[in-house]
Amino acid sequence: MLRRLRIENLVLIHEAELAFAPGLNAITGETGAGKTILAQAIGLLLGAKGDAAYIGPDGNEAYVEAELDLPAGLLDDEDLASLAELRPDDEEGLVLARRVFADGRTRAYAWGRAAAREDLAAVGERLIAMSGQFEQRRLGRTSYQLGVLDSFIGDEQLRRRADARAAWRQLAAARRRHDELQAGADAEASRLAQLRALVEDTEGMEPHTEQGLRDERERLRHLTELAHGTAAAAEALAPDEGDGAAGLVAAGERAVAPLERLAPELARAGDELRDIELRLRETASELRGFLTTLEAEPGRLEQVEAELDRIAETRRRFRVETYEELLEQAAQARTELDALEQGFDPAAAAAQALAEAERQAHNLAAELHTARVEAADRFSAEVVRELAGVGMGEGEFVAALHERELGQTGIDDVAFLIRPNAGLPLAPVAETASGGELSRIALAIAAVGGGETMVFDEIDAGIGGETAHRVGETLQRLAQRAQVVTITHLPQIASVSERHFSVEKVPGDPTHTRIRQLDDAQRRDELQRMLGGREFLSSVGR
Repeated sequence: MLRRLRIENLVLIHEAELAFAPGLNAITGETGAGKTILAQAIGLLLGAKGDAAYIGPDGNEAYVEAELDLPAGLLDDEDLASLAELRPDDEEGLVLARRVFADGRTRAYAWGRAAAREDLAAVGERLIAMSGQFEQRRLGRTSYQLGVLDSFIGDEQLRRRADARAAWRQLAAARRRHDELQAGADAEASRLAQLRALVEDTEGMEPHTEQGLRDERERLRHLTELAHGTAAAAEALAPDEGDGAAGLVAAGERAVAPLERLAPELARAGDELRDIELRLRETASELRGFLTTLEAEPGRLEQVEAELDRIAETRRRFRVETYEELLEQAAQARTELDALEQGFDPAAAAAQALAEAERQAHNLAAELHTARVEAADRFSAEVVRELAGVGMGEGEFVAALHERELGQTGIDDVAFLIRPNAGLPLAPVAETASGGELSRIALAIAAVGGGETMVFDEIDAGIGGETAHRVGETLQRLAQRAQVVTITHLPQIASVSERHFSVEKVPGDPTHTRIRQLDDAQRRDELQRMLGGREFLSSVGR
């Protein structure tokens, strides 16, 4: 789901922030108001090239940012490995951004960190499906088509896909291990030497050692500051000479104590003063006790720095990102070395692990294949019905399966073929139509198979009347399974949306485009405008 889209100084949009609903979102406005700028903004997030013409009058750069949900396991894909490395540990969502500079150069970001434009496009296209050139590219990808078919089959098939992806990774690891052992004894001896070095270099490192050293270093670096502040606080509370806060409170208590007999209601004040004095003196004592702990060993800071440097160097040497990963690899190394000492044969074990991994991967691929064969005709028939509903009633659609070599999604490829008119040959969907027709074909496919967030900019091209109503109904059905954002000029479509945004051009110096979310009353006014305005509706009524 696309949760939020932020735009700054893009063409005519000075600043806009759109919070999208999970279902159907409509964006409307007069021709020329700037609706296509939204499509350009999303296009940038999908890897479109930047252009200096995108920069508005409010500065020397334009900026687009999107906040999206991040499906579990998405970043496990090998193609997204470099992007996965940028993900902060505590971040559950995905934040993508592009910045366009005055010379047309751009910079891409993921979670605020610089990323390759290609990586941004790769992950963006897995989460957002957009009409136009991006749709043609997406519909031409066999991975997308296979994903739609599996989504149509259901949750059990998606679970099989996840299991198959995990099995493929295990198979790849088993092959690497097996190949390493087959490479020769010298390679194995080198690897064992590295394992022993890892165990030796991590000797004495415990799970919380690094953080404990960092905390101690910070404390040692601020020893003078801690001592000065603590001493000042203790002196203010209970000095060796004179009255501090505790002495003043004691004086107050002594003044009140004789009066408690005359005015019993002062007893509570007296008790509180006695309690406060006691707590202040205890606090002063604790502060002085803390002071005694600040006497550092000579050279201790240098020792801590040296130990942290050793940990950092060990991480670099063994190519791990975190201290926790270093300890995990060291533990695995100890386990393997212990097993070797007990007569374990690594070559035989690697061959057995490879055979088991191959068996598991092929079994899951067979399950995926069986489900796809059983569902392909049913999926095709439902897409044909949806095509009729969006004004392409003569279309014939086929999901054609063919086998390939084993991969992380099994042994199948699927091609979506369409015959838009009788007498024509079946051809790949992405090569058969363009513009609004292609968007409607994509809508029909998604309405059956579901999928990612879908953005339509040309869905209403060349249609109206009853077909427009049917397209609106199809969008509604799709929005029950996936998030939809449609830029439209048709009231039949806008009227069924869950959230409605209006784009309008505001005259001024310079002229700019404003985007706002409409409430119920504003939405009625906008739909009335789209229908021709109050005067037009009145004339129709006459």
